[in-house]
Amino acid sequence: MQADLVHSDLMHTIAAVLFAVALLHTFGAKLFETLAQRHPAHSGLFHLLGEVEVVFGFWAMVLVVAMALVAGGDKAIAYAESRQFTEPLFVCVVMVVAASRPVIEVVQALMRALARLLPLRECVALTWLGLGVVPLLGSLITEPAAMTLAALMLAPLLFTRETTEWVKYAALGVLFVNISIGGTLTSYAAPPVLMVAQSWNWDSVFMLQTFGWKAALAVLINATVLVRVIHRHLHDAAPTERPLQPKVPWAVSAVHLAFLAGVVVLAHHPVLFLGLFLFFLGYVHAYHQYQNALILKEGLLVGFFLAGLVVLGGMQQWWLQPIVAGLEPKALFFGAMALTALTDNAALTYLGSLIQGISPSAQYMLVAGAVTGGGLTVIANAPNPAGVALLRVGFSESAIGASGLLAGALPPTLVAAAAFYFL
Repeated sequence: MQADLVHSDLMHTIAAVLFAVALLHTFGAKLFETLAQRHPAHSGLFHLLGEVEVVFGFWAMVLVVAMALVAGGDKAIAYAESRQFTEPLFVCVVMVVAASRPVIEVVQALMRALARLLPLRECVALTWLGLGVVPLLGSLITEPAAMTLAALMLAPLLFTRETTEWVKYAALGVLFVNISIGGTLTSYAAPPVLMVAQSWNWDSVFMLQTFGWKAALAVLINATVLVRVIHRHLHDAAPTERPLQPKVPWAVSAVHLAFLAGVVVLAHHPVLFLGLFLFFLGYVHAYHQYQNALILKEGLLVGFFLAGLVVLGGMQQWWLQPIVAGLEPKALFFGAMALTALTDNAALTYLGSLIQGISPSAQYMLVAGAVTGGGLTVIANAPNPAGVALLRVGFSESAIGASGLLAGALPPTLVAAAAFYFL
């Protein structure tokens, strides 16, 4: 039943058209915010359609409805239930846990201690650490967790209404690219690597020797160059007025870090990490005096975005895989880098893992190109929507323009491309 649906030319065409419409929607999301201001009577609807995180979930719903009308409700349900939603669930959960007050305060204390060791103004040092060191931590705590921590750390330093707009887009581009390549020091932390690691027998030692040192070099170059360019625009974060809160005991921080570690270790077992997440919510309620409000809304929106991408992306294999399979290794690097801007890089490498007899050089070029292009668009890498959800409030009209992100991400993407291609 499902096979008939998947191989239906009509459904393939409908899915491809809807995928293209969703891509155009992400690039035009900022337009809906403008429409909301011009037409206050319908501002609620326009604000909803202007939420980047809503885009793919919305068009995925349209796809499922179209399937139901064309092929029948049973086939539409069968297709939706055949999708793998572990990654959207994990990103949602790890975002919420990583952004809890005890975890954030531990990371901030560690980064401030490191900043004091650097011969730089504190705001400059913290910006460099947030753009250069935290993305590399993604190889240990996973990329979504690193994105969450980096975004929350950088938000008051860089992503405020007072900061020049081009500076924010340049920093956002570096952050997204560095997160995408910074998770390649191990075999489990970056979604595009995870998709092929078992099929191609890539362990963490292989990743460190083949990808990791190149990625680390590119990350540090990107962070250093950007901070050197924008250092005059950096100022100490303005103190925020918060109600007096009791100091978080070390034991509470340790428990939160243990929850984060447990979620990361169980990242491929949704029943277990969701169960652990429910225990986490109970613990937060029990010790509410040491907590800030959890970012449940942001986490759910990002999960919705990625789930929509899973549903829409599952119908694009018919045109993506022939392109990937037909490219020579060198062309595959640049092709993967470009295609990643149009689809999640993990989906792209997964399609590559299905190709029989793919050579080791082609394997390297595919993954290198996929992670290199991971910062070009919001949909290019799974953690990107998390960064958008946490940082967009600091941008004009509380929206991040796709063209601005692309422009900001191009320079660090070229640095990453040079590292992976020439070294």
